[in-house]
Amino acid sequence: MMIIDALDEQSVAASYSERAKNILKAELKRRGITYAELAQKLTAIGVSESERNIANKISRGSFTAAFFMMCMDVIGAHSVSLEA
Repeated sequence: MMIIDALDEQSVAASYSERAKNILKAELKRRGITYAELAQKLTAIGVSESERNIANKISRGSFTAAFFMMCMDVIGAHSVSLEA
């Protein structure tokens, strides 16, 4: 029973990670911002991330809420819809 609950929790977490990834990718695309440009914008606020590192984080969906919010801020996305 404990293993099933852990799998369910992982499944839920993976679903939310996928949604966050899709929101970030959509906002970048909507604004025509590449990963290289995002890296430059992050560098401008003192966050050193390479284009490749950003691509990997977003591809895996393995980024923190802080990274998500920094990205949204530097690209000018001050509100997003969480509608699925």
